Amino acid sequence: MTRGSKIFSGISATLLVLLAVLGIVIATFDWNRIKPTLNEKVSEALHRPFAINGNLAVQWQREPDQGGWRAWLPWPHFVAEDLTLGNPDWSKSPQMVILKRVEFRLALLPLLLQQVVIPRIDLTGPDAKLERLADGRANWTFDLPKVDANAEPSKWVIDIGTIGFDKGLVSLNDQRLKTQVELVIDLLGKPIPFSDIVGSGQAKKIHDQGVVPQDYTFGLTVKGQYHGQKLSGTGKVGGLLALKDATQPFPLQADLQIADTHIAVAGTLTDPQNLGALDLRLKLAGSSLANLYPLTGVTLPDSPAYATDGHLVAKLHEPEGASFRYEGFNGKIGNSDIQGDLGYAASQPRPKLTGTLVSNQLLLADLAPLIGADSNAAQKKRGGDSKQPVGKVLPVEAFRTERWRDMDADVEFTGKKIVQSTDLPFTDLYTHVVLDDGQLSLQPLRFGVAGGKLDADIRLDGRATPLQGRAKLTARNFKLKQLFPTFEPMKTSFGELNGDADISGRGNSIAALLGTSNGDLKMLVNDGAISRGLMEIAGLNVGNYVVGKMFGDQTVKINCAAADLGIKNGLATTRLFVFDTENAIVYIDGTANFRSEQLELKINPESKGMRVFSLRSPLYVRGPFAKPDAGVETGPLLLRGAGMVLLGAVMGPAAGLLALVAPSGGEPNQCAPLLEQMKAGKAPKTVK
Repeated sequence: MTRGSKIFSGISATLLVLLAVLGIVIATFDWNRIKPTLNEKVSEALHRPFAINGNLAVQWQREPDQGGWRAWLPWPHFVAEDLTLGNPDWSKSPQMVILKRVEFRLALLPLLLQQVVIPRIDLTGPDAKLERLADGRANWTFDLPKVDANAEPSKWVIDIGTIGFDKGLVSLNDQRLKTQVELVIDLLGKPIPFSDIVGSGQAKKIHDQGVVPQDYTFGLTVKGQYHGQKLSGTGKVGGLLALKDATQPFPLQADLQIADTHIAVAGTLTDPQNLGALDLRLKLAGSSLANLYPLTGVTLPDSPAYATDGHLVAKLHEPEGASFRYEGFNGKIGNSDIQGDLGYAASQPRPKLTGTLVSNQLLLADLAPLIGADSNAAQKKRGGDSKQPVGKVLPVEAFRTERWRDMDADVEFTGKKIVQSTDLPFTDLYTHVVLDDGQLSLQPLRFGVAGGKLDADIRLDGRATPLQGRAKLTARNFKLKQLFPTFEPMKTSFGELNGDADISGRGNSIAALLGTSNGDLKMLVNDGAISRGLMEIAGLNVGNYVVGKMFGDQTVKINCAAADLGIKNGLATTRLFVFDTENAIVYIDGTANFRSEQLELKINPESKGMRVFSLRSPLYVRGPFAKPDAGVETGPLLLRGAGMVLLGAVMGPAAGLLALVAPSGGEPNQCAPLLEQMKAGKAPKTVK
């Protein structure tokens, strides 16, 4: 034997002797002797009272799951009974954690490499009481000794494999989150296979990844309050939580009710040591999407009752912050379907919501809650506290701008088919919603209407108090025969509706924004028709009266209808409002007050030539938007041409409206001659 071999053999023999001596010492030593010292040292390190009150022992057992010669080596199993960990001085409860028994096995050979390898820890009867005060003090935060920044880091490494547990109790009292929860963990009567809960498809997907999820072993019962809202629910989990193996899934299932929100999840948690990842089927249902805000911090709009079902993937340990993906979900909001993908990243300076949403059939009535335009009963059902005053038309429910700076958003939404009623032909909707540091924009907001399109650019600045808003709208090529498909005289019309609007205002509701608004509204209609029947279709009782007074029961062809309104401080005033019909030219003058919701209009008809047109007195429409009154002005008969007395004042508006003139179906636009004459300061040739 060479000298080197002798040295190696000597060292090996020495190590084996030392291990044998260590084993004998561990096997024969009365570990209860060191309990006082151990309790003192741990208490000193944690600045908390710690105690092993029961027996402390070591049992030597072989590990059959070890391969080869390692299976013949006995491992020490440390057992401690009746353990307690106290609370800090500010807590009213003396104990933070109580454990009936802790057992773990320690690998000896890695100790030679300065590694503490504990393949498994088993906890029996855990009872943990977690507390956090409003000032941020929490009993799970320990006042550990400060580490010298210049000191060399320890070479010892602790490696824990899995944690096993049995029935126990966990309670949480978090004053900062207004949360009080009690969680009871108990053994199921019989383990439930993973596939029975998540479905065979999801189970096969995980199996194909080369891992086998464990059965559901424990049942959960939870009750209390979460973020100030009543919480109750049940769930199931596995029995072993893998800390070391980041690929080993831990099964989760829960069915929770928080206030009016129902949450159901089923799936797995992986890599919990690094705050790992969630892979869950998630079902959500509730009375309004806005009610998710106190639960999740995600700013969503008011909505009708909803229900969704999708796949939630969470990565909780990303460098830029935890991220969540709600993938391939589908469901309903009100009577509208909804599907798509959403992402939520806990990024800085604000979390961000992203995604793409699609609705194959969208009811416009389901969009009413977004602006508070639904009924008082519907608002109450979804938890709203604003009440629309009787007789007030414009929605008064306030936007929740205080939530707009809590997160950012970038979401695209498409509504393939829009349903208002069987008579109104909406075809599609697209909008790109961007929320950036309290500034909300819908750019664009686009509707397909009657063969044409409505493009809008809406911007709301929630940083200002009150809210500042601006809306630009462009209506082009609305086909009249499609806009009124059930009105027989329109079926052969080539006419169109075109218009522009640019309105800004201040206020935290639609009513307030319009009540302070400034801007312009322009509209042209050519080659149309009007009758009392059309007014009835449109639901305009006052219009029915006015049309009946001027034209009786007959249907009258409209060559051109032109309107230009200026809006200042919520008061819309007619600059030009004229109807050129086959029997008469009708001039409308007056105001619409959005602040008080009052109309004050005068309607002056002027007969064309010798055609029969008996009405010579002007008509009025006045009173509240909700129920205006109409009648015949008392006084002398109208003088011929009285409607054109202020013709000079409409020269500018007429010139501006010419920009909306466009050919219809190859036919010349009948508004062009009328507006050209007014632009030139002349009365229409048809007026005599």
